[in-house]
Amino acid sequence: MAGRRGGIHVRIDGIARLRQRLEDLEPQIVEALQKAVKESAEAVRDETARTVPVDRSGRDSHHLADTVAIRYDDNGLAAEVGWFNSASYYARFVEHGTRHTPAQPSLGPALDLERTRYMRRLTDEVRAVLR
Repeated sequence: MAGRRGGIHVRIDGIARLRQRLEDLEPQIVEALQKAVKESAEAVRDETARTVPVDRSGRDSHHLADTVAIRYDDNGLAAEVGWFNSASYYARFVEHGTRHTPAQPSLGPALDLERTRYMRRLTDEVRAVLR
């Protein structure tokens, strides 16, 4: 559609209806979704911590295993897993490598491992509420 000043505008119908439907969800379903997100985020965090590279002494790369963390957003319906403190800036170099050091990923493989489990977790949690 052309706007009044020659611009192009697009209207997307249904967003308000979608927001309302999300707000109308039973609290138990929202709680089930939050539980699934939390379980998956914790699984990624734990697998990442378990597989972070260690040096010959058995210590991880500057304690990356201890600093991998989770941040929740959207009322617990979304999560980020990774290293968020400035002291762990080098995690990106361990994960992706540098010109001089090969990548030793732990976060990426943990995410890949959880990816298929995540959908099953969501489905199982919602089905349990609907029964």
